[in-house]
Amino acid sequence: MEQSQVETMPSERIRYRLTPLQSLPSVAPAIIITAVQVLFWLDDGPFGPVIASLLMWGVLLPVVLVTSRRLGVTLTPSAAIVHNLRRRTVPWSNVQAIQIESLLGSRTVVIYEAGGRCTRLRAPITGFLSWDRSFEEKFHTIGRWWLDHRGPDWAPVPPPGAWWRGQPAPDGNPYAPPS
Repeated sequence: MEQSQVETMPSERIRYRLTPLQSLPSVAPAIIITAVQVLFWLDDGPFGPVIASLLMWGVLLPVVLVTSRRLGVTLTPSAAIVHNLRRRTVPWSNVQAIQIESLLGSRTVVIYEAGGRCTRLRAPITGFLSWDRSFEEKFHTIGRWWLDHRGPDWAPVPPPGAWWRGQPAPDGNPYAPPS
């Protein structure tokens, strides 16, 4: 039986980022706009917009690629460090649930905190233009990491407003999706 890379190598940190192919859709509009302007120029159009577009995207394209490559999550023994436009640390003891949710055709991992805040991770993600074959394995690794590091004194906390909504979910998990 084959073991995953995470099980065979104990680590202090695990980092999930967008793959280079997943970063590509964020720069596709720039490539399409520049290509259209070049086609207009080749059809005896003005050359100024082509130069302006090439200069603008020549500066912005590397910035977009580097920024999108930084997005993701780092798992540490004490917390999940979420790398979005701003970096945020979510302690494992504060996490109440980790689930997969669909948004606009993509499946993402969402972390639910005790205070009711939910954090959608930018990576791992899978969808039509951002396919990730190991998405399920990454999701299970994040969930296992949380279960292993949340601490012995962790207890489930109902989400804010649950007292007013009536009965808890039948499986006991207040963060479970409605049935």
